[in-house]
Amino acid sequence: MTDFAIELVNVNKWYDTFHVLKDINLQVATGEKVVICGPSGSGKSTVVRSINKLEPHQTGQIRVFGREMTNDPRSYSAVQGDVGMVFQQFNLFPHLSVLDNLTLGPIKARGLSRAEAEEKARHYLERVRIPDQADKRPGQLSGGQQQRVAIARSLCMEPKVLLFDEPTSALDPEMISEVLDVMVELAQEGMTMVVVTHEMGFARKVADQMVFMDGGEIVETGPPEHFFGNPQSARCRTFLSQILQH
Repeated sequence: MTDFAIELVNVNKWYDTFHVLKDINLQVATGEKVVICGPSGSGKSTVVRSINKLEPHQTGQIRVFGREMTNDPRSYSAVQGDVGMVFQQFNLFPHLSVLDNLTLGPIKARGLSRAEAEEKARHYLERVRIPDQADKRPGQLSGGQQQRVAIARSLCMEPKVLLFDEPTSALDPEMISEVLDVMVELAQEGMTMVVVTHEMGFARKVADQMVFMDGGEIVETGPPEHFFGNPQSARCRTFLSQILQH
């Protein structure tokens, strides 16, 4: 059994002739928190979307808990429930209540009874501090509340890994901290996490490993203290000087 929850080995991806991921090598240990940052268009979202097969890759290997994820859907089905994803846009069903959004997956994919799924859903709504919103529809909630519903929905599937693709970038500034607070708690509880974000305060607090991408490549990796205190590449220094001014 591998010690790594996620491994990417020489992963390449093209959109037609555009080389969007170039020989990506990344290892995420079980329980580790990895934060991926970089300028817009650097390929960071494509990396996390490749891990859970929302994006096919052309060459290289992606392994989740030792199982190789090819572009054959059968290769992914065995570990699909192990990998949860939280998107920039909340992707909630607008016509369903919050509770129904949370119970749908466990009932359909895990075979839970309605009562079991509701119990789990209410537990995780409590966990993200919005238990009183269960009967509302997503459109009745703030953006921050909707994103916390989306996190609870992922947790209802009991994943071993959570992927976050810029989970706060669609939120108003005053709502960002309520989502980040939940993510910090998940990190402190030992959840394996890969997070694409520009929230460098969050990264300093929770990351075990920082990954800086630019132009489809991983340019620099390292623990936060080295990454922020002594970045090695000019591209990384420029990026940090720009983003830390805001």
